[in-house]
Amino acid sequence: MANNLDPFEIIQQRGEQEKQDVERKHEQAEQEDAKHLLGCLVQKDQYVGETLRMDFRNITVQVHDHHRKTVGGIPHLSYLVASRIQHWKTPINWKEDDASVLLLRVIGAAPTPSDMMDTIIRAEAARRATGNDSEHWEAIENMDSYTRYQLSFAGLQCEVVGTFYLGKASDDSLELKFGSDINNFYPNSGLKVYKPVKEALESIVNFRDSTFTPDHPLKDFTVQIGHVRYASTNRSMQGVDEVPVQISPVDLLAQRTALFGMSRTGKSNTTKIIARSIYHLRNSPSDPVAVGQLIFDYNGEYANENTQGGADVEANALKNVWRERYEGKNEVVTYGLSRPKNDPDRRLLQINAFGNKVRDWSDYNKVVEDLDMLCVGKEILGDLLADDPAKYVKNFCEVDLSVPDNISDPSKQTRYRRLVLIYRALLKKADLDAPNTISKPDILGLGGNGLFGKDLLQSMRSSPDESQQASYSVAADILDPANVSKLTWEKLSSALEILSNFISSKDSGYSEFNTKYVQKSSTGEPWADQNVSRILEMFRYGNGAKSVARLAQYHDGDNSRDFARQIYDDLLEGKLVIVDQAGGEPSLNEAAARRIMWQVFKGNQRSFIAGETPKDILIYVEEAHNLLPPSKADDLKDVWVRTAKEGSKYRIGLVYATQEVSSIQKNILKNTANWFISHLNNTDETRELKKFYDFANFEDSILHAQNRGFLRAKMLSNPYVNPVQIERFVLNIVQPAN
Repeated sequence: MANNLDPFEIIQQRGEQEKQDVERKHEQAEQEDAKHLLGCLVQKDQYVGETLRMDFRNITVQVHDHHRKTVGGIPHLSYLVASRIQHWKTPINWKEDDASVLLLRVIGAAPTPSDMMDTIIRAEAARRATGNDSEHWEAIENMDSYTRYQLSFAGLQCEVVGTFYLGKASDDSLELKFGSDINNFYPNSGLKVYKPVKEALESIVNFRDSTFTPDHPLKDFTVQIGHVRYASTNRSMQGVDEVPVQISPVDLLAQRTALFGMSRTGKSNTTKIIARSIYHLRNSPSDPVAVGQLIFDYNGEYANENTQGGADVEANALKNVWRERYEGKNEVVTYGLSRPKNDPDRRLLQINAFGNKVRDWSDYNKVVEDLDMLCVGKEILGDLLADDPAKYVKNFCEVDLSVPDNISDPSKQTRYRRLVLIYRALLKKADLDAPNTISKPDILGLGGNGLFGKDLLQSMRSSPDESQQASYSVAADILDPANVSKLTWEKLSSALEILSNFISSKDSGYSEFNTKYVQKSSTGEPWADQNVSRILEMFRYGNGAKSVARLAQYHDGDNSRDFARQIYDDLLEGKLVIVDQAGGEPSLNEAAARRIMWQVFKGNQRSFIAGETPKDILIYVEEAHNLLPPSKADDLKDVWVRTAKEGSKYRIGLVYATQEVSSIQKNILKNTANWFISHLNNTDETRELKKFYDFANFEDSILHAQNRGFLRAKMLSNPYVNPVQIERFVLNIVQPAN
């Protein structure tokens, strides 16, 4: 019988039917996903025109005044989308060649074949309207309806930003992808063009390429920074001014970020918004992360409350960001050269330049720990005096005060203790206050022997230079350990100045003494080695001590810890650290910043070398031209350049803000991933900017649009530049309950 099928055939047919049903449901589900992910970019009621000509980078779009008016206008640099997708008619098969959406940017007007004739007709109509103050030349009295309709077509020159398409995610679901080009085009296949607004535009400006998204627990966490803004003339009927723009804070971690623009165009406001978003990563409901942030506040606008952002000074001060939550814990720390009345907890950028009293000169670790700040002070002095042209000052800058490895060796210990004593005497001569623990100099070494040997003192007392013999003898008595009870820092400084003259004079008798000393020495070294000679030389010049006195602002005899290490520890704890540099001299600010940066760089470098994952740290440099190396500098060992080139692997991010692109060292610019550009007023700066990404398209807008907070933003995970109006920074401070 025909109806009597084999049971196995029935089972097979049912299986095939079920398989087809599953495939059909899967296909329908993919079509729904495609409509949601890709189709949402094409809005039927936002149609503006058709493509005429195209290549792999440029497209000419024909638009009509009617459609242009319907969509609220097409501003310069606005986004358009071009596609053959019409999801309201036909389901989207994501595998087909046409299942893509081209993202276009309006660059300007484009010629059309009828332009010359159209211009002639318009000129004739304008002649007819001349002298008639009641009607414009396109009115029915001057031009018939058909002609007016035909002349309402125009061409727009658009650049292809890239292609949106669909692909498979790791979990086999569909995901929206973006390529920064087009892989094919057909000259005789027209694409319909739409102006994206609302949800479509929001999807475009906030699209993030997962291949560039940093691997981080909060990689999907975003914060709103402003709204879309295409032009200085920002009229509401364009349908874009309420579209929010978001960034992913993790884009900033371990990356370089630039903020360029004239003063008062929104750089500081943007910096505050960025720092605020990073700070609140600690409050994320899932996987909270406290990221250490360090702001070099050149003008004091972050560390202090001011009216720059408005009348509510508390809500404008970034240092109050912790007060935005009821249970907020104050994890904001400010540093400065002084402590204002309204910030009694501010920490001072000071060290004890004399170091601590050494507990055991034979214990290397204890000597290093006790003299750490002394060595730090010498490093800061080296930075402060780096540009001094005097030869003796340059020699002094090269003095190495680091503790020798073999400090337990009697000879090495004696030499090092003598070096430290002479350096401390120089600090005292520069009017730096010695701490109470070393209020008097100690010239005794191992076994109670003097640091200035008997043979040296005898040579000074018996100098053949009769004109100076008396002063040499007085200095020898001061340096004699037998008179240690009467010794003061002032007397020691006077004796060392005389000793310096004794060593440098050809007739003093030092040469003969030193020859015998070298012959007896097991190392063959002179009594006054290079380090001692260079410090003693500072005593012979009036400006020697005056130069060292520049360290006074950083000196506090009662301090027990290096501020750079304290700041680094704060950053490791995830705190927001603001260094107020408003009251310091430029050279002092630069020296302190460099010292702090080396501490951060080397600290995270040690973690990396040890096989650990360094803590994320984000550095902000306000008025960056004052701290970062100039554009023509080629010192690749500079800490700022090294941070720019190597900071990513050490998890150090750098955010720098300044007025001029050309003021920043080229290696830093080349390693910058995130850009925020406001108004620049000259072509020299835009010429530099045009070297990066597609900022060349925005040159005219950057030069002419002076609106505060109107920026062009390019983020690491966003593959194109977005124009945005940055929202004003205002803290939502929560008042404590009564």
